[in-house]
Order: sequence, then structure tokens, then C-alpha cells
Amino acid sequence: MLDERLKVLKVISEVTRRMDLNEFARLVGLTTNETLKQIQELTKTGHLRSTSGGYGITEKGKATLKAQQRVPEGSEFNFYNGVGQSTGLSARTLKEFYETVKTVNVASLEFHVYRGDFKNWIQEVVKDEVLAGELDSLTQGELMNGNLREKLVALIEKRYDVEALR
Repeated sequence: MLDERLKVLKVISEVTRRMDLNEFARLVGLTTNETLKQIQELTKTGHLRSTSGGYGITEKGKATLKAQQRVPEGSEFNFYNGVGQSTGLSARTLKEFYETVKTVNVASLEFHVYRGDFKNWIQEVVKDEVLAGELDSLTQGELMNGNLREKLVALIEKRYDVEALR
């Protein structure tokens, strides 16, 4: 998602009072026309909704922000192939996690899924109980190789708009 749209979403999610468009544009750091264009685009894509006298962030908008949000320092997810076998890859956002899941070797996915590492990180660090529960269900099945990667990617895409993960 474009940085300008993310700025608009972030400011809308943080603002606690009504304000005019000029003041809002100053907070976002764009011109009034640029801000209005981004608001219209975000409304069209379902990230914002028009309310009486303004705009509000939708669940889709909140999910987009969550996917981009960095986890606290030291809480990133580090990918391993086995105990003591680091891949050298880590994720500091849900977006980075998603991108890494799409490319890391399958041995790493299998190692983490069956230990519950993905579920625990999503639950405790990202704070998404729904996705954590869905990831927990993966340990019940016998998904191997490409099937496991496909299922992981599909679960993340189902919970978070794919556009938010780009």
C-alpha cells in the first residue's frame, strides 16, 4: 500500500476529535487535495467509511495498519530449520512474516508449525487471537511440503487483506 495511504489510515486511527480537512492534511503531511484523493481511494477500497460529518476506519483499515505495525525490539520472529539451525531470516511485521513464509524452505515451516511457534508469536506478540487459533489448527492435520506453505499463506491472506500485505 502506498505510504501516503498508510499515513492517512494511521492519522485517522489516532485522531480522537473532529477536525477540518486542512488541519487533517497538515497532520498527515500532504496537501489538502492529496489528502482528499487518498481518503477517496481508501473509501473506495473499503479501508475507510463515510460517517456523518467525516470518515472512520473500517476493520479492513485496522487490519492493514496491524499488518504494517512493527513488533517491539527483540520480539521479531526468527526462522529456524531445527534447534540451533537458524535460517538467518526474521520478521518484524506481519507483512514481513507473510513474505518470509512464502519463500523460506519448507523444513522451517514444518519445524515452527508443529512446535506451535507461529501460533505463539501471532498470539503473544502480534496480538491476533483469531489468526493464532487458525494457525493452531494446522498442527491437527498432516500438511507437508507445498501444502503447508499454501495453507499458511491462505490463512494469513484470509485474515488480512492481501493489499495490506504488499
